[in-house]
Amino acid sequence: MTSPPEHELERAISARQLSMIAIGGAIGTGLFLASGSAISAAGPGGALLGYAIMGLAVYCMMQSLGEMATQLPIRGSFEAYAERFVDPSLAFAVGWNYWLSWTITLAAELVAGALIIKFWFPHANTTLWAMGFFSVLLGLNWMTVKAYAEAEYWFAGIKVITVIIFLLVGMLLIFGWLGGEAVGFRNWTLSDPASGHSAPFVGGIAGVLGVFMIAGFSFQGTEGVGLAAAETADPQRNVPKAIRSVFWRILLFYVGAIFVVGTLVGFNNPNLLNGDESHVAYSPFTLVFQHVPHIGYYAASIMNAVILTAVLSCGNSAFYVATRMLHAMACAGKAPRRFAVLSKRGVPVAALFATGVVGACAFFSNFIGDQKIYQLLYNASSLSGFLIWLGIAICHLRFRKAWVAQGRSLDDLKFRAKFFPYGPWLALGLFLVVLFGANASVFTAAKFSWFDAVTSYLMIPIFITLYLTHKIWKKTLVVPLRDCRF
Repeated sequence: MTSPPEHELERAISARQLSMIAIGGAIGTGLFLASGSAISAAGPGGALLGYAIMGLAVYCMMQSLGEMATQLPIRGSFEAYAERFVDPSLAFAVGWNYWLSWTITLAAELVAGALIIKFWFPHANTTLWAMGFFSVLLGLNWMTVKAYAEAEYWFAGIKVITVIIFLLVGMLLIFGWLGGEAVGFRNWTLSDPASGHSAPFVGGIAGVLGVFMIAGFSFQGTEGVGLAAAETADPQRNVPKAIRSVFWRILLFYVGAIFVVGTLVGFNNPNLLNGDESHVAYSPFTLVFQHVPHIGYYAASIMNAVILTAVLSCGNSAFYVATRMLHAMACAGKAPRRFAVLSKRGVPVAALFATGVVGACAFFSNFIGDQKIYQLLYNASSLSGFLIWLGIAICHLRFRKAWVAQGRSLDDLKFRAKFFPYGPWLALGLFLVVLFGANASVFTAAKFSWFDAVTSYLMIPIFITLYLTHKIWKKTLVVPLRDCRF
């Protein structure tokens, strides 16, 4: 089915911008803040292993997405692939779940940005700051797709430069080349008599499993490359280029940063558990920079500015991908048709404003409590991401089966995913483990909390409800392999 011209997106994202969008999706508060709690819970070795395993799973998922997005760079990306290769009801659930996930993320990032501002202005009104950030991000996405892509290019650039400097400074501190005593690798054999734990592995397998959720949330957003493919110039060349570099970014930025922090900061340092949006002074990056002569005093303020940039970058991406998903679903008849119409600048404005309305719930954080609403939004969005990744792995397995069943040669694929079929199966298995196992501790906690239990698993019943409601309503069936559309 061909869409009318007013529904067609423009291919205005360049190779330079697409690569940085992929980078921006992989670097955020999960690295700058949450990595500290991972090291505290699992030790430097456990955190490194957990991030590396999850990084491998994300790499396999991105290879799967890259193969499909290069062959079919269409709007809706994995939502459209679910309809073509699996089941229209799965597409319905994936699409609405993804839109809801990223509108929730938008709200979470607006709250986070307002919390970060309190570092400089302790009595700041978070609602007013959230509204200000909302206006900026809305304006960037309302102008043109080029405006979004260029803003994301510079947002991501700041994060990349920060991580590279951090890795270089960290290595110099480890060997004492910035003055003072060399830290060496003693924290990798550190023992804590109070807890009875010893590095490098703390908490055993359970500790590593706990890192999976933290690491997975950190990597969420990388799949946005698939949605951006529909607005990318020369996607057959530029999408594979961006996909191939994801693994090396994960390896360098995340595994490298975890290694540096775990080497310089002992796992029993209580400050590793205190780093969050309202306590940037306890970010693991801040703790490391504080050891640098002459800039240590300013380390918290510098990292606060960088983390604010990371939050705005994530909010910018959340606005973009949620809007494009709603537009794609409207074009496919799964959402009101008004969301399919584009402005003269090629922006789905109605979808943009609908996304903004949901994201604006962050403005009410003062009435509920900043930390409480942020925890609820954070938990819901992180679990949603794993459901989407699970759907991408399933789509790729069906994509390949349909390709072969229709007599097509694998040599005709414009990009072939590495490690197939083991890659998508590995990703699928790990994502299932995280979905049902990573938050199981809420049921064994000394003090059971219904709030924690509900927010930890809320998106799973929502996803199932969306799927079953559409299946019963539309009476859909699994698409036969020979009927799959390429």
